[in-house]
Amino acid sequence: MSEIEIGRNKRGRRSYSLDDVAVVPSRRTRDPEDVATTWQVDAYHFDIPIFAAPMDSLMSPETAIELGRLGGLGVLDLEGLWTRYEDPTAQFARIADASDDEVVGVMRSIYDEPVKAELIRDRLQQLRDAGVTAAGALSPQRTQEHWKTVVDAGVDLFFIRGTTVSAEHVSTGREPLNLKRFIYELDVPVIVGGCATYTAALHLMRTGAAGVLVGFGGGASQTTEETLGISVPLASAVADVAAARRDYMDESGGRYVHVIADGGLGRSGDLVKAIACGADGLMVGAALARAEEAPGRGHHWGSEAHHPTLTRGHRVPVGTVAPLEQILFGPSIAADGTTNLVGALRHAMATTGYLELKEFQRVEVVTTA
Repeated sequence: MSEIEIGRNKRGRRSYSLDDVAVVPSRRTRDPEDVATTWQVDAYHFDIPIFAAPMDSLMSPETAIELGRLGGLGVLDLEGLWTRYEDPTAQFARIADASDDEVVGVMRSIYDEPVKAELIRDRLQQLRDAGVTAAGALSPQRTQEHWKTVVDAGVDLFFIRGTTVSAEHVSTGREPLNLKRFIYELDVPVIVGGCATYTAALHLMRTGAAGVLVGFGGGASQTTEETLGISVPLASAVADVAAARRDYMDESGGRYVHVIADGGLGRSGDLVKAIACGADGLMVGAALARAEEAPGRGHHWGSEAHHPTLTRGHRVPVGTVAPLEQILFGPSIAADGTTNLVGALRHAMATTGYLELKEFQRVEVVTTA
């Protein structure tokens, strides 16, 4: 793989963001009505390949239920406001009303409230009672503390999601989470991430994970590159992890691990290009935070925005554009890729001649950078 010289002492590989690539039509086109957007993770089937990111600004138990009804998956942040407060309405109002200068302090004080095991149980039970797939996420740091509560509550899909999650975390100060042992001992499918390289993804797949999250999450609300200097453009990251998926299938005798693009998927064209690069599913944040049902009141933020010592994210204004169903299925209200996300994906697949998501991963792409 070719590298470029950054200086006499350092070389680097050219990587591509989703903005740097485009999908190419082929000799055949299809009718969008014939296109299928269904997929499944383990025993759980979904009509659309869209997961809602576990972020308080877009996922409440009610919005997770609504997204499940619409064919996707809402992932609840099990260390967010909904598991810290019985009714967090006042806390959402404080975050929305805070000035830019004071919002970090306001959020830190709000999220200083401890996570309560009984609220984890209640929120997951609410999803189960509604008849949708119950999915929840914990950070690697909180997994050992709360995993038993989550599993006992009947979670269907368990996400371990952080800025960067590795299969080999080394610490001299505390016993690290052993992902391979942890996942092996659980009876529920586990999806882990983020990761952004072939090697890191391959090691995560070897832990027994049902899926890996590619990217660092956060997207529009995250400042990891500015604060830590860490960033891998998503098009290259997804393609590299898809290669790890292929090689792990050979290594494991056919075990398939799902690749889920996570972060920076703000518009419908981003979703199209992420799947074209090899993603099976899409974890979406800001695009769904614009829904009328989203609890963030037109704002979007992730856990990085209220980190107690090293803030790596913003509360960003995204506005409120339409109901969740219209954001997903249209009709579009503007030609900017913020509404009718699934319709746009269907049209892109039809225009390039593909009927199924797995087939669409083979579509030709070009670089525009």
